[in-house]
Amino acid sequence: MIHPTAIIHPSAQLGKNVSVGAFCLIDADVKIGDDTVLESHVVVKGKTSMGTGNHIYQFASVGEDCQDKKYAGEPTELLIGNNNIIRESVTIHRGTTQDNSVTKIGSNNLLMCYVHVAHDCVIGDNSILATGATLAGHVHIGNWVIMGGVTAAHQFCHIGDHSFIGGGAIVLADVPPYIMLGNDSTPRGVNAEGLKRRGFASETIMQIKRGYKILYRNGNRASEAVEKLFELAGDTQEVRHMADFVSRSSRGIVR
Repeated sequence: MIHPTAIIHPSAQLGKNVSVGAFCLIDADVKIGDDTVLESHVVVKGKTSMGTGNHIYQFASVGEDCQDKKYAGEPTELLIGNNNIIRESVTIHRGTTQDNSVTKIGSNNLLMCYVHVAHDCVIGDNSILATGATLAGHVHIGNWVIMGGVTAAHQFCHIGDHSFIGGGAIVLADVPPYIMLGNDSTPRGVNAEGLKRRGFASETIMQIKRGYKILYRNGNRASEAVEKLFELAGDTQEVRHMADFVSRSSRGIVR
């Protein structure tokens, strides 16, 4: 259903069974996949492509020009996967040519109301950003990440898979996979309960906890911790994933 008050550019591409509510605005270069629902007053602009089954709630602004003063109108993109829920007043901006010219959001994510995703951010799959979470430019969020309400991530920070960021935390460095970050922005252990819910084996979780001790409890510098994590990993790919993440970190990890 297309509401008669919606404004849709003739060049926009809408898939099958797309619902567009009252007073929505859809720009020329927008592509919207099948079975997507736009509630009222949604704005989708720029070169924005989204997959199937997305649900976008009222007053969300999707694909707008970024708030980077270096941006000079270049044709950048926003790519959104499938089955995402984007709640009221969420803002998502396109990329810049200073990075890869694209902002990316994967599939099966929940962005609660007032979330902001700035230019050049990358969000994986199955993540939850609670009300008021804010990503500065170039932030990368992994898969199965939970960011609590009113959290903020500094530019260029990477937040690893299955990590949990406590409400109100300000992330100023990279967060390794599987880590719980307290609302005081310090590591608080392994996200063991989340891993159990997602079917991780007990021995795997124990290995991850051993990896956490190497990173945070044994007084190792990051370079020393990486070597010991690789030694610990063996056939446990999750520990190897932790080591790879820390070894690639350009901002350093949270401490």
